[in-house]
Amino acid sequence: MTSSHEPLAGFDATAGGPRGDRAPEPSADARTWLRDLLLGARFAAGGGREGWTRTVLTAVGVALGVTLLLLAAAVPAMMHTRDDRRMARDTLSFGQPVKPSDHSFLFADASTIYHDKTITGVLLHPDGPAAKPPPGVTAMPPPGQMVVSPALKKLLASAPLLRERLPYEITGTIGKAGLMGPADLYYYAGSDKLVAHDSLGAHGSADRLDGFGRESNHESQGPVFDLLLVMVLVVLLLPVAVFIGTAVRLGGERRDRRLAALRLVGADIRMTRRVAAGEALFGALFGVLLGGVFFLIARQFAAHISIRDISAFPSDLMPNTALTVLIAVSVPVASIAVTLLSLRGTVIEPLGVVRQGVGRRRRLWWRLLIPVAGLALLVPLFGKVRGTAPINEYQIATGTILLLIGVTAVLPWLVETAVGRLRGGPVAWQLATRRLQLNSNASARMVSGVTVAVAGAIALQMLFTAVSGDFVSDTGADPTRAQMTVTTNDTTSDQTTRDIRQVAATKGVHEAVGYLRSQATRPDASTLKGESPDYTYLPVTVGDCTTLRQLAVISSCGPGSTFVVPPPSEQDNGDALPYLKAGGRIDLNTSYTERYVGTPRLWTIPAHTPTAAVRTDPAGDQVWGIFATPEAIDGSKLFDPDSRIMVGLDSRQHDAAEYVRNTAAAFGVGTYVMDISGTRTTGAYVQLRRGLFAGATLTMALIGASLLVTMLEQLRDRKKLLAVLVAFGTKRSALGWSVLWQTTIPVVLGLALAVAGGIGLGAALLAMVGRSFHMDWGSVAIMSAVGAAVVLAVTLLSLPPLWRLMRPDGLHTE
Repeated sequence: MTSSHEPLAGFDATAGGPRGDRAPEPSADARTWLRDLLLGARFAAGGGREGWTRTVLTAVGVALGVTLLLLAAAVPAMMHTRDDRRMARDTLSFGQPVKPSDHSFLFADASTIYHDKTITGVLLHPDGPAAKPPPGVTAMPPPGQMVVSPALKKLLASAPLLRERLPYEITGTIGKAGLMGPADLYYYAGSDKLVAHDSLGAHGSADRLDGFGRESNHESQGPVFDLLLVMVLVVLLLPVAVFIGTAVRLGGERRDRRLAALRLVGADIRMTRRVAAGEALFGALFGVLLGGVFFLIARQFAAHISIRDISAFPSDLMPNTALTVLIAVSVPVASIAVTLLSLRGTVIEPLGVVRQGVGRRRRLWWRLLIPVAGLALLVPLFGKVRGTAPINEYQIATGTILLLIGVTAVLPWLVETAVGRLRGGPVAWQLATRRLQLNSNASARMVSGVTVAVAGAIALQMLFTAVSGDFVSDTGADPTRAQMTVTTNDTTSDQTTRDIRQVAATKGVHEAVGYLRSQATRPDASTLKGESPDYTYLPVTVGDCTTLRQLAVISSCGPGSTFVVPPPSEQDNGDALPYLKAGGRIDLNTSYTERYVGTPRLWTIPAHTPTAAVRTDPAGDQVWGIFATPEAIDGSKLFDPDSRIMVGLDSRQHDAAEYVRNTAAAFGVGTYVMDISGTRTTGAYVQLRRGLFAGATLTMALIGASLLVTMLEQLRDRKKLLAVLVAFGTKRSALGWSVLWQTTIPVVLGLALAVAGGIGLGAALLAMVGRSFHMDWGSVAIMSAVGAAVVLAVTLLSLPPLWRLMRPDGLHTE
């Protein structure tokens, strides 16, 4: 260090005297601020290898956070673009039926599932040459040919079972305009077997349209869903903000020693703070630029990444301009604020090294005020988030942020208090605890992001578990009795019998039962007059005895048997009951319009027909009405019948479900295969959980990367200390274990605080939605383990650099 005490130009030499003789420091104007910020930027950019290393590490840490913020800012635009493309290819039709013309076409749904992957397919047949093709396709595919998405084309090349199900010749690929994302599994196939539904909406397999694209109905999910959405955004993005705040404080010890040198040559305390802010500002600006580059690079890989069926084209990831400007401005401003705030409790004197001993103990009271303020914002909402009433998203977000920030505010006090009581132990333990006792700031900051992430995840999991009943309903199905259903529209009795036999003979099927279903009406329906005749509808089910026993409680059954099955109490149909009795007459010709159409087909329920009770079928339905075996009623007289086959699979055959779908695909247009599940989940809720999983994956990746950068910077700051300890005979293994303990102690304390804070926030959220308090300790353990695993992995990755830092050349100095 230079021995000259001559002040630098612009420095106040009188400011370096004893603290008691120092004159009051005048407030700096904008010009002074700009000069000192630029001076700090010069130190950051021109500080040699050491200065550039710190600047690069700071920039990388900030850049990782900025990248994730830009990705988050791009999500709304991406989802809007995906929704626009979905609406552009929509085939939902409303209003009056479309009449055949040169512009119209027939279409039918041909979607399927392959190994839990949903493949959307549409069969097309134009009525004339002017029919407009779907988005992303240049022309309507002719019969026997199909155009597919690139992802589906790749899947078909590697999936012979699926290729067998879709035997059409591939003649082209769907362009970007017709796909929601690069991982979209979609196809259009030409078919000359499509038959339009008649005027009654029956006897056909296809609908008619004159163009693609319809307005979507954006269904409101209610205040509980809005609360979930707000919480997901807060929990995913708040750790990012915490890590950005940590990144701008990297290399704080070296910076403080430089500031002490500035005090020696005449800088006052306020100037040193402004210079420090300039260094942080330069690193933050560099990080913002680097983050933009990272984002542009990362989005190029978006087409190759699919998280829970969510994928995007690179061009779709375009952040909103206002949000981009906000990020670009707020991050550098926040870096200045964080730096000035961190220096408020730091005393920098000439030739002094900041906090070489234990300073004043941290105070707890003001740290507790932060979560208390957050709770005060949430308490007025207790019991109010229900029904259809709107919620104040900003109040909820602010209260939640304050509660989670309060957790990070308490963490430094908890670490300092806990490590201050640690004594004795092995050498590695003593090195770690003594280091934490001297300065626990860096370690507490390092795990603060993990603490926030785990606390938010615990609260969010509690909320998801409590309100899942609002979005997940019980279907009443019994997957142990059957696992799939095959439904065919506009079929016949003979065709149904053949279909059941083919399904039963399919590889991997151990049982298949099915029935034909239709409707009947009152015997005098053809004579009813008036604008709105009082038609009465009775379900008619035709199947063998084995099948009928799946639908009703039947003791004795044989060929020619019939049964009267009254509706269950919750589905009581009083209008139908007068005709639903032994000896009653019904009309099998059922009209779906306001006037009777066709010729009556009267049928008398046999007088000896017994009454049977409803039994819930494997799919969760309660079928009632008239039950008959094929010998008792002529299936050809039923009006617009459809069939339903319930399939039991052999669990030992891995691809049993795929074989069933292949068999059903051969039945033709109008056949649909569905899995039997005990629950049904709202689509928006599923998408939110998928988005949460995708965001949590990115957030944990950021946490790991940021922790690694922070750990490497801390080790670099201790390079000479580590080299000296090795030179004096300290075992390398002891130093390695000391680094591990220095990380483990704050992590354990942070996770304990995260569990307490997460449970507290979760309890407040449950009170808001009016749910009773319930804890899923298994989920708490899993989330805590994930957070600990991330920190442990980062610590292990930092060991190789640690071995290099302990070499003798670490003692070299200039």
